[in-house]
Amino acid sequence: MKKTNYIWIVLLVVGTVLILLRHNRPQPFQRESGLIFGTIYNITYQHEGSLKAEIDEQLKLFDGSLSMFNDTSTISRINQNMDIVPDTFFLRVYRRAMEISEETGGAFDITVAPLVNAWGFGFKEGTFPDSLQVDSLLQLIGYQKVGLNAEGKVEKQDPRITLDCSAIAKGYAVDVIAQLLASKGIENYMVDIGGEVDVKGHNPNGELWRIGINRPTDDSLSVNQDLQTVLSLTDVGIATSGNYRNYYYRDGKKYAHTIEPRTGYPVQHSLLSATVIARDCMSADAYATSFMVMGLEEAQRFADTHPDIEVYLIYADEQGGYQTYMSKGMEEFIKD
Repeated sequence: MKKTNYIWIVLLVVGTVLILLRHNRPQPFQRESGLIFGTIYNITYQHEGSLKAEIDEQLKLFDGSLSMFNDTSTISRINQNMDIVPDTFFLRVYRRAMEISEETGGAFDITVAPLVNAWGFGFKEGTFPDSLQVDSLLQLIGYQKVGLNAEGKVEKQDPRITLDCSAIAKGYAVDVIAQLLASKGIENYMVDIGGEVDVKGHNPNGELWRIGINRPTDDSLSVNQDLQTVLSLTDVGIATSGNYRNYYYRDGKKYAHTIEPRTGYPVQHSLLSATVIARDCMSADAYATSFMVMGLEEAQRFADTHPDIEVYLIYADEQGGYQTYMSKGMEEFIKD
């Protein structure tokens, strides 16, 4: 064999080996973070390079659809009674919100914004309302008072009705980014937007993703990170809603940010935190909010009749201690 041919064969073999080694080398995990919807996002995913630009672009489009703080967003223009055809993001969230409102008997309701604002927890500054004001605002509340016409436009029974999808939109934003990663062939990721999470595959250690549930200690500054328990899971969406961070005291009485749309008043019950696992984060987000409206007993009954979700509830006992309730399937996610 000629020396030249031998050299070419060696180079070909070496090149092939290098290609195979590179192909078999595990891809690194990327970590991205930023701000969106007035909260922080953290995304971990296994991919050769960063996708932050595409992630941010998708979130920007989402903000332009459902942000209450963006005067030009689709939902803001609908609230201003402009004649527009909603975009796909809005329509998907709207339709799922209506389904869950029906399922929960109105515990979940995207028309509750005027009450949330009036009690001082919304996107507008509110004043402590009296019973007459509450009764007046209740005339503008009710998911049955809005609908879509044949053109796909939102119709409201009263132009003063305001839509606010904050209790479901963040969860759907998580799903949107998860779908973006999946479209890139990414099989291992965690998407976390303000505590609403979607996970798939495994974490950088090759294990299931571990998600903590915070102990519901009064914490208006969000500095307490004590954990009640830790979940090990994959291929699900998870969301937590609670009354232990957004609240205030007036005349010695605590008022939490969860407003009961059927009565018009902040909830007054023992349930402190609701964590929901579902097939998608949008549903988990909405159900978690619904349970905080329902209270312990109604939430338990709902969970018992909906095997497609798993629930972990933390509530206060008569002595001021913490007690927990979990659906039967939740036990498999809790690891020591």
